Amino acid sequence: MDAIAHAAAHLRAGGLVAMPTETVYGLAALVRDAGAVERVFAAKGRPSTNPLIVHASSLEMARGCCATWTAEADALARAFWPGPVTLVLPKADWVPDVVTAGGRTVAVRVPRHPVALALIEAVGEPLVAPSANKSGYVSPTTVEHVRGVWSEAQVFVLDGGACEVGLESTVVAVGHDGLRVLRPGVIGPEEIERVAGRPVQEGGEGAGVAASPGLIGAHYQPQARVVLVERPEDGRAYLGESKAVFIGPPGGGVDAGAPHVAIAMAGDAAEYARNLYDALRQADAMEPSVIVVCVPEGVGPTWDAVRERLGRAAASR
Repeated sequence: MDAIAHAAAHLRAGGLVAMPTETVYGLAALVRDAGAVERVFAAKGRPSTNPLIVHASSLEMARGCCATWTAEADALARAFWPGPVTLVLPKADWVPDVVTAGGRTVAVRVPRHPVALALIEAVGEPLVAPSANKSGYVSPTTVEHVRGVWSEAQVFVLDGGACEVGLESTVVAVGHDGLRVLRPGVIGPEEIERVAGRPVQEGGEGAGVAASPGLIGAHYQPQARVVLVERPEDGRAYLGESKAVFIGPPGGGVDAGAPHVAIAMAGDAAEYARNLYDALRQADAMEPSVIVVCVPEGVGPTWDAVRERLGRAAASR
């Protein structure tokens, strides 16, 4: 039995599978299997108030998860799927409440990774797939990240190499009263507006049931404290720490000699995003007293998403 067939059989039996997507590795279970979805929450230590994204292999499968499907949703899906955009719409009655944290909407997307698509096709139905890590920790973007957390007895792991994008999907709430980006990603508001033909609001929702993951303040966090600085030279203030790891541009002005370490990051937005979580994990593995990150200044949706993730990584726990 090949890996995809083995993983599909494992899912049908109620098991959990770590599958690669173009964004991050996800911890997958059958949407219909409420017990398996509950095991995803338990394994991750994820709050039951934080809903999951449903992953489908086609637009038609995604539509089947929704009670209504608007022309606007159709245009966005055809423009960006398969790809790192999630749409939030009223949920179909068959979708278990545990998937949506008891809310009336469901978040759906079609991933771009061939292994994820092959797995969903093999199962023949959609999967939930939150990031395959403990809740709140840095998301996994390589199979090594995943295998460092889960034993073979807990999770069947599919190896799909390093994730191409490296940041979670853009999440867009599609409502009759307008469009709202609930979580930024590499697909920005301007691209969404261009397809939808009307303005897009930005920012998470207020009080009430969360419609999407990614609305929790502190998230994507290493064990070590993360401090953000505006300029590389500002990192010198932390050279007095017993052990600091600096993440920033090459030759960024911090002479990190022992016991300190510097991790250089590329100036290209896509490469920076692809490597960000790996850099945070590398830094954390050194058990530093502090991780100092020089926040990049670039313009565009990918840089905006990078800065949003860094802000949550440095938020108070």
